[in-house]
Amino acid sequence: GFGVHSFRLVDKNGKSQFVKFHWKPKQGLQSVLWDEALKINGADPDFHRRDLWNAISQGDYPEWELGLQIFDEEFAEKFEFDVLDATKLIPEEQVPIRIVGRLVLDRVVSNFFAETEQVAFCTQNIVKGIDHSNDPLLQGRNFSYLDTQLKRLGGPNFTHIPINAPKCPMHHFQQDGHMAMSNPTGRANYEPNSWGEEEGGPRECPVKGFESYPEDVSGPKVRERSETFADHYSQGRQFYISQTETEQQHIINAFSFELSKVKTPAIRKRMVSHLLNIDQQLAENVAEKLGIDPLPEPADAAMPTRDDLPTSDKLSILKNGPNSFKGRKVGVLMTDGFDADIFKSLEKSLEAEGAMFEVVAPHTGEITSSAGDSIKVDEKVDGGPSVLFDAIVILPGSDGVKMLAEMPPALTFVSDAFNHMKFIGYGEDAMPLLKKAGISEMLDEGCLQLTNNKTTDEFTQNCRDIRFWQRAG
Repeated sequence: GFGVHSFRLVDKNGKSQFVKFHWKPKQGLQSVLWDEALKINGADPDFHRRDLWNAISQGDYPEWELGLQIFDEEFAEKFEFDVLDATKLIPEEQVPIRIVGRLVLDRVVSNFFAETEQVAFCTQNIVKGIDHSNDPLLQGRNFSYLDTQLKRLGGPNFTHIPINAPKCPMHHFQQDGHMAMSNPTGRANYEPNSWGEEEGGPRECPVKGFESYPEDVSGPKVRERSETFADHYSQGRQFYISQTETEQQHIINAFSFELSKVKTPAIRKRMVSHLLNIDQQLAENVAEKLGIDPLPEPADAAMPTRDDLPTSDKLSILKNGPNSFKGRKVGVLMTDGFDADIFKSLEKSLEAEGAMFEVVAPHTGEITSSAGDSIKVDEKVDGGPSVLFDAIVILPGSDGVKMLAEMPPALTFVSDAFNHMKFIGYGEDAMPLLKKAGISEMLDEGCLQLTNNKTTDEFTQNCRDIRFWQRAG
């Protein structure tokens, strides 16, 4: 999670610096393809929630590091953009992130509604040492979020709900209201009052209480956007050129897909005119996919696009991947007569890596190996598509593969995994299925035939890259 706003840190002497908060996942970054996302949503709308729940339940706790980007007024003045513009980020190469804490999800909720649905986050809830900046979007959220929670949770006393209740003693003058669980006692519910310390209610403590950073905010009150927010394209360009070629192609495809749904040709051209201010190649590729010829003129820009901003590797997902297959899941498509030795070798290799597997078969119940051992089936092939797995293995028996080759869900299981750039392991008897699925002539280095312990270990090691992007060409 990246907090887009610049806050302030204030020390005990009143000195202040700006700060941006970052949550860095220890598991690394990954995304999915558009086609894959659609199919995951259809196969299991709760896929990510289920994955999180299962990981916690199995002791594979998701973990994030809390990092701070801290910078002073001098940096803010010389930085290429206004640090209070929530649409801009500060590259980590210019201001490194300092890790100061961590968050570990080590238990699942007991009641989803009580502990998740009723959570109320408000940007104005801060502690001593943290203060708000003059970020206009942050100031707007400070104003609106309380109203949001009042409407969403039904009244002013949403802080009485256990998930939102403070853990330390809190004293205030708020009284009555819908769903109040407790109310302060005393003669007064206002401040200042003359009832004294005991009956007059809580008193402000200048030593321990919150104190906002004093800064000069005088000036004319006008309804206009600051000129320092006027560069709309330079960071868009910096982001685009920081991506790998694979990610740039994803961006091109995403623009082309979304704009293809726009029914007014003039709006498509207008969008391409904006893309021309970001990157010529990006605009040309999107225009070609939309059938726009000739290219429109670049859109009028309030400020010219800067081409001197360096690339930032931290902006790329693929450059910051997991580099591990721990906690991942392999779908193993099998039938009766599967090779017992290869399966046991695969099971051992995945266990050593900290990965999991599920057995997918033409039917539920159990299947029997070539050695006569029985194994439980986790998913029926039409209920366990390959989009639910990070990689797949195909280990049918010599007779069972004929049945799979006649089953559309089995063919889709294979072809989707191939098209989604996943690593594929397969046994010798899988070739008829691969041929029927149309990929037998396209097998690449991301597809590995499993024959012994060495090849199963190699397959598991390959899977650490999560995807075989070279397949995209």
